[in-house]
Amino acid sequence: MVSGMQVLTRPDRPSGDEPVEDTPDPATAARLRVLLAAALGPLVTGYAVVATLLALIALTSERTEFSTGGVLLSAGPGWLAAYQVQLGIGGHPLGVLPLLPTIAVLLLVTRTASGAAQRLGCRSLRQAIPVIAVITGAHLLFGLVIGLFSLGEPVRANPALAAVVPGVFAGLTATGGVLRRCGLPPALSERLDPLALRGLRTGLLGLFALIATGALVLLAATAFSARTVADLFEPSIGGSLGLFLLSVLYLPNGVVAAMSFVSGPGFTIGELNVHLIGYRGGAVPAVPLLGGIPEHGAGWWPVLLVLPLAVGLLVGWSVRNVDDDAAARIRTVVVAGAVVGFGCVLLGTLSGGRLGDGPFDPVSVPVGVASIVAFCWIVIPAGFVAFFAGAHAPPKPVAGPVAGEAAEPEPVEEDATDEGVAESVADEETPEDDVDEPESADEAGDTADSADLAEDDGFDEFDAEADAELGLELPEDVPLDDPEDLDAQPGAVTESTEDSGDGKRPDADR
Repeated sequence: MVSGMQVLTRPDRPSGDEPVEDTPDPATAARLRVLLAAALGPLVTGYAVVATLLALIALTSERTEFSTGGVLLSAGPGWLAAYQVQLGIGGHPLGVLPLLPTIAVLLLVTRTASGAAQRLGCRSLRQAIPVIAVITGAHLLFGLVIGLFSLGEPVRANPALAAVVPGVFAGLTATGGVLRRCGLPPALSERLDPLALRGLRTGLLGLFALIATGALVLLAATAFSARTVADLFEPSIGGSLGLFLLSVLYLPNGVVAAMSFVSGPGFTIGELNVHLIGYRGGAVPAVPLLGGIPEHGAGWWPVLLVLPLAVGLLVGWSVRNVDDDAAARIRTVVVAGAVVGFGCVLLGTLSGGRLGDGPFDPVSVPVGVASIVAFCWIVIPAGFVAFFAGAHAPPKPVAGPVAGEAAEPEPVEEDATDEGVAESVADEETPEDDVDEPESADEAGDTADSADLAEDDGFDEFDAEADAELGLELPEDVPLDDPEDLDAQPGAVTESTEDSGDGKRPDADR
């Protein structure tokens, strides 16, 4: 029985110990906490800020009763408005939504994603995909819930748009925050052209410069119309605070409209149409932000075109040293112009929209014309400056002899054979007219023999070894230094020739 108990009892654990359950890995738990904070952080923060603003307006307004539940319920559509989701108020569309809250929430999402990727130790986009996924999914689900709860309320939103639009904005900005921390994937960064990246950065610089010109014009118009702006504020503190907050929230919208006005296309508010070379009057909402809109056009407005011209010159000056090749600099300028044009389309689309069904509907910027005009304002002056102010590559040397130097001989063609060259040289040295053809073969042989004897200069000495090889034996009584005696002894030469057996005359071989 004791042996049976030993078999049933584990030797590495006392019999009285209770089994311990497996605990989760601390690293996994910490990772889940980071992802949960990244998903809920922007939602809670954005919703709390919107609810605080609504509560402040309700507390300071004289004609509004404060209710905690009402403020919390109203904060949901306000949160959707921050993500540019079109709302319906009493059956009337509201598409002109403030850009300042949109910029704030997108920066919040970007910072949250970047911080989460850093805490998780992500070094590549692939490792940070869970961060992007949880942030995007949380915004999509939260927007869908708010859209469903808004059905049947005075302020409502389309549930599909309420889910998709915040999810898209959150996904794009979260990806930007992760890339800011982890960098571009190596496969993508290796394929990108450095000049294209430089054009992208320069285009962002040009877009911010155009926005700055719009802000400058809006500030100047507001300052010149300070009395009108002051009259638009209500006597009560609550009403004035509400109008002030409304003007601040819509301030980026006004800057985009002023930027379009400076570059040429202008903007419209209902029947009102304002651009540099024309003006058509109409009603304007009683908002201090719009107090600087003039009541009629002015002939000096085209002078303001010097501002976008200066922006284009600035862009060209910033890329003048990008490359020694002028064509490469022009390509960089074109990329910068495309970025500016796309930015104008995006900002113009977000800054306008429907404003009820009254006299102020719609509020819009002609995004198509504005993008083309902005592209031209960047490319034309910037291309001019980049081409003429930048360095130029030295011209390629011209083929040919330099003055003062002897010309190199032309190379002989490879297909020319030695035989052809020899024939051409023979033709040049010996004209055909000067050559006399021999009358017979015997005369030709005698001529060759006499030529060989003349070249040997009298046959000073015969080579004994060569004579032995050829089998040539001369009589002893023939002197070696008298070539005429060789002709006088034909028999000796003939006999040695016959003995050699090669059929050749010794004189010809030499």
